[in-house]
Amino acid sequence: MSKPAGASTPPPVRVAMWSGPRNISTAMMRAWENRPDTVVVDEPLYAAYLHRTGLDHPAREEVIAAQPTDLVQAVDELRAPLPEEIRVHYAKQMTHHLLPQDDLAWTLDFANVLLIRDPAEVVASYVRSRESCEPDDIGLPQQERLWAEWGAAGVRPPVIDAGDFLRDPEVHLRWLCGHLGIDFTDAMLAWPPGPRDSDGVWAPHWYAAVQASTGFEPWRPRHVDLDEHDAAVARACRPAYEMLRGHRVRL
Repeated sequence: MSKPAGASTPPPVRVAMWSGPRNISTAMMRAWENRPDTVVVDEPLYAAYLHRTGLDHPAREEVIAAQPTDLVQAVDELRAPLPEEIRVHYAKQMTHHLLPQDDLAWTLDFANVLLIRDPAEVVASYVRSRESCEPDDIGLPQQERLWAEWGAAGVRPPVIDAGDFLRDPEVHLRWLCGHLGIDFTDAMLAWPPGPRDSDGVWAPHWYAAVQASTGFEPWRPRHVDLDEHDAAVARACRPAYEMLRGHRVRL
């Protein structure tokens, strides 16, 4: 059906969900990709991060070959025109991909959301997959920096705590859709298992649990047992977490 004369298409909603690793960020991406009006992009700054830092991550060369290694180009691609039937662009962003020297003003062009998780739980999960962990690896210092950047511009995006979210995903997703000015759909609560074409090339190393999932995992208390170094990392990140948690969406 053609649009009535004079009707205009509303601008797309470009969501940037900023998380650290070992959170529910990939499951959240699944929820948004299951919407018929949404396209998602998986960690669009990853190749630029690896290229700029020289870090050795699983599938490093494949990541660098699959994405722009220039940060400006990676950000420009997030602004590219969308297909006519797509209204929502959802970027799963990792805050540890931001470097201290980066100008963060570009982030203000997007509908930003912070997704946080208790740092002790993040560190415990992280060190099961990586040999070492430092505060910048889990993204909370960068989330605090984003919060300061946005606050200086008079913007206060929502903060969602993963522990709260998993206790009632539907309530949180309904609220977030309302905040973003889009309709909620039950399709966000369940999805078919398996890989997606949109999954990053690193998915075989990290996404086994999500690819086996059909919805959000119910919240459960976690037993955390950290060695001295990893406990110190979690302690170093806790002030940032508690500050951001104080601003979280409470439903």
